[in-house]
Amino acid sequence: MSYKTILVHVDKSKHSAERVKLAASIALNEDAHLIGAAPTGVSRYIYQAGMLGDGAGFTAHLEAHMEVLRQQGKEALQEFEAAARRMGVSSIESHMVDDEAGAGISLQARYSDLVVIGQTDLEDPSPATLPDFPEYVVLNSGRPVMIVPYAGRFDTVGKRVLVAWDASTSATRAVTAAIPLLKRADIVEVLVFNADDQGDAHGEQPGADIALYQARHNIRVNVVRQKSKIDIGNALLSAATDFASDLIVMGGYGHTRFREILLGGVTRTVLESMTVPVLMSH
Repeated sequence: MSYKTILVHVDKSKHSAERVKLAASIALNEDAHLIGAAPTGVSRYIYQAGMLGDGAGFTAHLEAHMEVLRQQGKEALQEFEAAARRMGVSSIESHMVDDEAGAGISLQARYSDLVVIGQTDLEDPSPATLPDFPEYVVLNSGRPVMIVPYAGRFDTVGKRVLVAWDASTSATRAVTAAIPLLKRADIVEVLVFNADDQGDAHGEQPGADIALYQARHNIRVNVVRQKSKIDIGNALLSAATDFASDLIVMGGYGHTRFREILLGGVTRTVLESMTVPVLMSH
């Protein structure tokens, strides 16, 4: 199992370069095709409606605004291609996406093995990206999503991996999706919190079955069981610091209702406060 197509969200934000560097590094390790996607930020439904009747419905103002957004996307894609080629990625593709970022990236993701996006930075908002962008992509792309924190540099990702294991279907999908990364790790810590509170989900030895599953993939794995009286999201982030983890793998929990996204508490805490990249699967 390996990643053959990796999609990375690119824009003109100051954080885009770090995402591209990380995605390109994974593409090099996996000998994968790397796609950079730059959404314009205007919903495809507005765009399609305006294009009816040879552009009827498009005002001059909207046309000018769209041209500015496309120019920004073009520049972001040029920077993406230059950075990826400098790193040695040989198979590169650029997509301009006439859509807002959440819907556009989620649609493109369906033809990729892994999606790389950024954590929301409220102090550096992007006109093409809504604040709920990361959670929207996690819940709607149908693919594993790696979210890169807006603060910090991440020169090595996946050497020391922390797997948040609760025996759920989302966590199972996340572990399976992360196998290419886990196989390259020096150590994978499978962390089980408060196993006694989860009934029979874990079996007699919490974490043992998922550790054995990973071991059969030649993954170096260790199981850690902890009890926590604080909320699990903060306990997980604290554990990542204690283990010097450079990647967290976990399920993403939540659902959407008329674009409103209702997240599980652990997912929300991690998305808001992450300090290392997080691979999530819903």
